Amino acid sequence: MEIKWLEWAKQIQGIAQTGLTYSKDIYDIERYEQLRQLSIDILSSYTDTGTDKIKLTFASDTGYATPKVDVRAVVFRDEQILLVREKLDGAWALPGGWADIGLSPSEVAVKEAAEESGYLVKPLRLLAVLDKKFHEHPPEPYHVYKLFILCEIVGGEALSGIETSEVAFFGIDELPELSQERNTEAQVKSMFQYLINPDQEIVLD
Repeated sequence: MEIKWLEWAKQIQGIAQTGLTYSKDIYDIERYEQLRQLSIDILSSYTDTGTDKIKLTFASDTGYATPKVDVRAVVFRDEQILLVREKLDGAWALPGGWADIGLSPSEVAVKEAAEESGYLVKPLRLLAVLDKKFHEHPPEPYHVYKLFILCEIVGGEALSGIETSEVAFFGIDELPELSQERNTEAQVKSMFQYLINPDQEIVLD
């Protein structure tokens, strides 16, 4: 579960960002700027990240504050699941990444699968919508929803991409070291339940 100081910093940042978007009064704007700075100070105090980087990555958004969306393609072949090795940390993940403006969740799943694994896939159904804060991911400054979309291979071949170094299929009892920032072991193993029961309901949160 998410640590409290990080949860508070995110909430303060969200309130400040939304307030700065809609406020017209100069005194309210000043107070929301102070709140935003407070959220930056909290992250700076509890992490090794510099203030300037926090401002750029965590406290630079405008508009109404909303969660980020991460989309993952769930692809099976011969009762094994498709994983890609991330160059960034050397661990394995379901193909996927941040949702792109202008693309639907299904289109993102297709795009990410092709770019990271080389396989052309067809989206079939939504399997899960998870709030990252309820799962055993490393702490991060964003509030993230994760969408898992079942896909089937319709073409292509195994081919690593710009962000990936290997492509392979794994059984439920032979999973490699997973990229915890992207997907946990419990999440990946839960996807195998759809092989046993294809009609299983969508998992929420």
